[in-house]
Amino acid sequence: MRFALLPAVAVLALSGCFGGAKVPATLLTLTPSAAEATFDRAGAAGEAITIELPIASKEIRQVRVPVLEAPGRVTYVKDLQYIETPDRLFQQLLSETVRRTTNRVVIDPRQTGIDPGTRVSGVIHRFGYDTATGQVVVTYDATATRGATVQTRRFSASAPADGTAATVGPAINATANSVAAQVARWIGN
Repeated sequence: MRFALLPAVAVLALSGCFGGAKVPATLLTLTPSAAEATFDRAGAAGEAITIELPIASKEIRQVRVPVLEAPGRVTYVKDLQYIETPDRLFQQLLSETVRRTTNRVVIDPRQTGIDPGTRVSGVIHRFGYDTATGQVVVTYDATATRGATVQTRRFSASAPADGTAATVGPAINATANSVAAQVARWIGN
């Protein structure tokens, strides 16, 4: 009897994660496209990279995937949600991409006792589907700060999609990976 209730309790618990609403057909995460690397890295003080949580507007910083219908008009992709907010997913993707594609030591920002080295922060301006262009667009303004030196650069990528969960999800993953790879090259070895 106890085990028969487990599926019902699990469904109720999961529905609570979505405010009692129907669980979406697709949950989206970002997975690195850069080849996995095994590594041992060391760096002198100040040579590490710390990827900070990006700033994102309210329409982006939630689990629903935004659709820009027209300037000032945002809706959301039906049956598609992120497993976590895209600002956190992008921070994790960018950290892992830098780790896999550069020779830099990447430090988690929560490791406050370690010299953070170069801090990379930024603003996510676009992270969703644009109906006018039929494209998923990811745009990130990065700021790299090391000591008294500050550099900024805008990175953007787009990929075609038709506005459905089946095409928007993979297109977001591809464009986010493209932007992360651009940032990693900018940070360099």
